[in-house]
This record gives sequence, C-alpha cells and structure tokens, in this order.
Amino acid sequence: MAWFFKSTLKSHSELISHLTKQGIITHKEVSAAMLKVDRADFAPSNAYMDSPQYIGHSATISAPHMHAHALNALNSNLQPGMKALDIGSGTGYLCAAMAYMVGDNGKVVGVEHIDELVQDSIAKINKHHSHLLKSKRVEIFCGDGRLGYEKEAPFDAIHVGAAAALSVADDLCKQLKNGGKMVIPVELASGEQIFREYRKDEKGNVHFENIVPVRYVPLTSEQSQRKSHLFS
Repeated sequence: MAWFFKSTLKSHSELISHLTKQGIITHKEVSAAMLKVDRADFAPSNAYMDSPQYIGHSATISAPHMHAHALNALNSNLQPGMKALDIGSGTGYLCAAMAYMVGDNGKVVGVEHIDELVQDSIAKINKHHSHLLKSKRVEIFCGDGRLGYEKEAPFDAIHVGAAAALSVADDLCKQLKNGGKMVIPVELASGEQIFREYRKDEKGNVHFENIVPVRYVPLTSEQSQRKSHLFS
C-alpha cells in the first residue's frame, strides 16, 4: 500500500503530523482525537512505526494509517453525542480515540472475543484515559464480534478490525442506524481482502464503496483464533 512506511518516527505527535501531511487525516477532529491517545500506551513495540504490531493471541494492533483512515472515513458519524461500535477492539486504542470524537454525550462499545485482550485493553485505557471507562463513554465486552452487539444497536458508526466474510458484513449493516456508516475489511471469493465502506441511507438502503486492498487477520471464532498459528 502506498501509505505504508517502515521507518520509526520519534514521537506520537510526529506520527500524527506525518499522517496529516500524507493526506490520510483530513479532519481536525481526527488529528485531535489521535493526538490525545498515545499509541505507545497500546502497542507493545515500535509504537510509532506505520505497521501492524503483534499483541498476542494471533491478533495485531492495526497500522496507524489504517486507524487514521478508519476514523477519517467515519468522521461524519463520530460527531458529539453519537454511538459507535468497534469490533475486534484489540488493544482498545481505537475505542479511546473514537470516544474523544463522540464526546461526553456519546458512547463507544468495543467487542473482543479473547478475554485476555479485553482485560489488557481495559488496563491500557485506564493508564491515561480512565475517565472514559468510569463514565461508561467506553465499554468493552467479551463476545463474538461477528454478531455485532445487538444490545446497544443501532449504531451511527461501526469499525471492524479484522477481515470478515461478506455475509458477516451484511449482518452487521443491520445494526447501523439509517444514515449510519461502517468500515470493514472484507474477504472476497478470490481470497483477496478489500477495505470497504458501507453506508445506510435515510430510507434504510445499504450502499458500499471499495476503498483499497488490505491484509488483515481474519475475523473468526474464539476457538479458531486460539488455535491459529499465523504468527508462530
């Protein structure tokens, strides 16, 4: 991908500045939110390198440019007071950034099916953003992200952090509000993956746009992920 670079920047602010100069971040709300959530609190190594980092349990924290692109694409649906769902919430980084975008009256729900990652993400958010958890602006639950989170639906915005089957994407669209938007890497019949943006119009009709080819870990069952040898 054209955005990918392997050199490690010196600081979080330098990373965000780079993503802005590259035209990946085009909304000030996105840069402000990402600046508040230092990637070094969430990535176990190479925090300021624009590449995915392994976090254990056959999972990764996405590359910074993919977090930035997701937030930028969802910006209109992460306005103050809105509700967002982060599936495959991993380290909790994106949940925290989203929470700053939706503000005091908004809410972000994270769903992660590896309980160890759920507990670790809560600990990471608690380092410098404990008020988000105490106020319940962020809640992270252990569950199968392929099912979404019906209890809190519908959502203004949905982000999925692992490659899903097309049927899963179709089901998740049902948990969008009219006017809602979802960004998700989907697995095509060819085996290729594409980062896709779904939009539900005010009449409830769903449209999508393919954005860019990607390579994500798969969105699977907890059992399959625990048995995976992707990073062995």
